[in-house]
Amino acid sequence: MTDETPAPGKPIQPRNPLHGLTLEAIVTALADYYGWEHLGELVPIRCFAIDPSVGSSLKFLRKTPWAREKVESLYLFMLREQRREQQQQQPPQDPQQP
Repeated sequence: MTDETPAPGKPIQPRNPLHGLTLEAIVTALADYYGWEHLGELVPIRCFAIDPSVGSSLKFLRKTPWAREKVESLYLFMLREQRREQQQQQPPQDPQQP
């Protein structure tokens, strides 16, 4: 099997930013970017607001599809926000310079 051939039942998803990410990686990235307090405001669930931890969050999110969808949506929003911030920090390119 080559790298280009997907495993049976697992299609390649090159344009899906969530493909290959674990829920733990998503929660950790969100907590690092927003902080637990702000994350609890954005997604109002107890595991983010009261004694938050990655472990308690994973346990809840794995059992609760609607909360997991909100967290995944917020992660995608965070990625877009980071991309926008990076573009704003880059100086504009002058088309007349070689």
